Amino acid sequence: MADIEAGKPATESDTATLIPNSGSLEGSSRATKTTRFKDDDEVVEITLDVQRDAVSVQGVRPVAAEAAVAAARKRYDRSKSTAAVALKGLQFVTAKVGGDGWAAVEKRFNHLQVDGVLLRSRFGKCIGMDGSDEFAVQMFDSLARKRGIVKEVLTKAELKEFWEQLSDQGFDNRLQTFIDMVDKNADGRITSEEVKEIIALSASANKLSKIKERADEYTALIMEELDPDNLGYIELENLEALLLQPPSEAVASTITHSSKLSKALSMRLAPSKGMSPLHRYWQEFSFFVEENWKRIWVAALWLSICIALFVWKFIQYRNRAVFHIMGYCVATAKGAAETLKFNMALVLLPVCRNTITWIRSKTKIGAVVPFNDNINFHKVIAAGVAVGVVLHAGAHLTCDFPLLLHASDAKYEPMKPFFGEKRPPNYWWFVKGTAGWTGVVMVVLMSISFVLAQPWFRRNKLKPTNPLKKMTGFNAFWFTHHLFAIVYALLIVHGTSLYLTKEWYKKTTWMYIAYPVFLYLCERIVRLFRSNDAVKIQKVAVYPGNVLALYMTKPPGFRYRSGQYIFINCGAVSPYEWHPFSVTSAPGDNYLSVHIRTRGDWTSRLRTVFSEACRPPTEGESGLLRADLSVGITDSNARFPKLMIDGPYGAPAQDYREYDVLLLIGLGIGATPLISIVKDVLNHIQRGESVGGTEPDGSGKAKKKPFMTKRAYSYWVTREEGSFEWFRGVMNEVAEKDKDGVIELHNHCSSVYQEGDARSALIVMLQELNHAKKGVDILSGTSVKTHFARPNWRSVFKRIAVNHENQRVGVFYCGEPVLVAQLRQLSADFTHNTNTKFEFHKENF
Repeated sequence: MADIEAGKPATESDTATLIPNSGSLEGSSRATKTTRFKDDDEVVEITLDVQRDAVSVQGVRPVAAEAAVAAARKRYDRSKSTAAVALKGLQFVTAKVGGDGWAAVEKRFNHLQVDGVLLRSRFGKCIGMDGSDEFAVQMFDSLARKRGIVKEVLTKAELKEFWEQLSDQGFDNRLQTFIDMVDKNADGRITSEEVKEIIALSASANKLSKIKERADEYTALIMEELDPDNLGYIELENLEALLLQPPSEAVASTITHSSKLSKALSMRLAPSKGMSPLHRYWQEFSFFVEENWKRIWVAALWLSICIALFVWKFIQYRNRAVFHIMGYCVATAKGAAETLKFNMALVLLPVCRNTITWIRSKTKIGAVVPFNDNINFHKVIAAGVAVGVVLHAGAHLTCDFPLLLHASDAKYEPMKPFFGEKRPPNYWWFVKGTAGWTGVVMVVLMSISFVLAQPWFRRNKLKPTNPLKKMTGFNAFWFTHHLFAIVYALLIVHGTSLYLTKEWYKKTTWMYIAYPVFLYLCERIVRLFRSNDAVKIQKVAVYPGNVLALYMTKPPGFRYRSGQYIFINCGAVSPYEWHPFSVTSAPGDNYLSVHIRTRGDWTSRLRTVFSEACRPPTEGESGLLRADLSVGITDSNARFPKLMIDGPYGAPAQDYREYDVLLLIGLGIGATPLISIVKDVLNHIQRGESVGGTEPDGSGKAKKKPFMTKRAYSYWVTREEGSFEWFRGVMNEVAEKDKDGVIELHNHCSSVYQEGDARSALIVMLQELNHAKKGVDILSGTSVKTHFARPNWRSVFKRIAVNHENQRVGVFYCGEPVLVAQLRQLSADFTHNTNTKFEFHKENF
């Protein structure tokens, strides 16, 4: 031992058997490393303080009693060392808060103090533990009790003493602090009441109401494990040993095992230092082109056509007599008008959903055309229309009309065939003419539609006090967008009432828009007939988190692919509104299902209508309303509102079949299209088609195509524990039927603090115990284990890149926009720096 303390290398005789080590300290400026050595039956724990290149012994102590307790629990997987768990466990101060140090705490104290002291109720906010006031108060009480402080206020000096203990990196000190919180009477024994209280406290801090409700059950579970002799209390060393348990095999297996390849990958992901700015810019440009070449060529073609049309018409009027009076104003107005004709025709095509769905499903055009960007392209064209309107109307109203009004008689002479023998008397003459008033009305209607289509208004983000709030929202967007019917009618009239063009064959507006308008009308007619028949409701469920699940029969001839969506209309809510929702059932299921989260007026009313219909006629109701009508559908549907659907329509997620490996990421209700994919992959697994198999092409023909998916990783992140009830059946089905582990499910509850945080320590322990004894996760209620906090997305991508070299990975994301930029960037980084190609797809309606 003296050799070790002196910094000399330990020989085999000195150390006997090295049980575990705490892992690498590479990259850290200072850390504590704990290692245990075993010789016969005795175990010694040596704690080293590592600071840059200096190493000092922080502590040496025998741990025979603890080792004996740990050895009694051999059913737990020892995939990580106890020391490693200790180093990152029971953190009272998170890395983010701790990094700010005492200076930040002192600053908050100065802001929160009253007469130079900090109130007990503000302790949590002062130390950076926002949102956990109750837990922070218990910490305050335990720290104060230890020091004999009975008052409910702290001076700055006392606060600093508290902070130093909480931020202490030694595990023993952190463990003692936690035990002080549990063992309130400091008798060295923890009673069942004390266990129950800390369970309720931890559940409250992590917003886990169901665990809090079942605190008695989980208290009994812990007492059964740590008090097998029914003494009525737990010894502190037993609790310590359980808190030091490493993660189970299911969690440990997610860690990349190829350390050599992982290290090489990390080096490649690091920014190159010797690269010149020019080389870096060229590389970034090359990557941009590689990732966006479909968008680039389509946008370039569109822009080229617009420029060509503008230049062609501009030159045409440059060579006409009218140019000598109105000059470049009329040439600009007519050039802009030509682009307007083209864009007003083109803007309809991206919203012809049936046509796009058919093309992307039945042809290979999707290999070169970015159909997933149809709505974005629609917006770009609309912006082109706006630019054209400004140039066309602006040039006419502010430039060439005034020039004509003030032209001399000699200059006006060539204009008589177009404007009459007498020169227009005033500005109003132009506005009241057919071309004038139709143009003005079109500009007004398009302006209204354009403004209310902006995200700020469409999503109704205005403050409640804003008088415009009632005039915005989805309904305002939906109905004002249908003003396009009037706009197109006026456009045809406007295009036939031109001042400077008299020959009918030169009035080309109708020629531009005829086919797109006809195609769109056919789309609406198809939609009208296809959605005329109501579907039959099979089952309805109202889940926690305000989610309504509807299970219905498939309409005759209804075929779809996982990842696609349908429009739903409920006349009892609104006879005119249709809203899109992802299909959550798989094509192989004998029913059609959607999961709808309440987020607006329409979905709120829909939930209310079906909730009332779910209520049984007899007395007695439960928290989860259900109606299962799989038997006697015809008779039972009379009490349900009429429901009509239209679709299916193509979506980015339907392209999952083109990839060997899938990374499915859903936030909250965004898991809906991904659940359908998981179920479809599972159906193929059951048919033995997961590797090298085939699948129908969806057309109803006998033709088969290869089913490429060999592995699927699903990450579902939700803030509410009740959300796991939405798809509990699917998770259980995957766990039961996926014997080869093709599908890997990862559920993350972001309301729970990450592993290692003292606030979640007992929740982690409960999860391990319950899963080991019953095989059921305490949050999801399934065998699929729930992870705490949000995933480390870089680690997720890194693991997949290491395990799937030279393969294409389809990354499909559905959820709030907050993650889009990060996931897209990670997909690009790992594609450019590894042999694995990640292709990112974002779901959008």
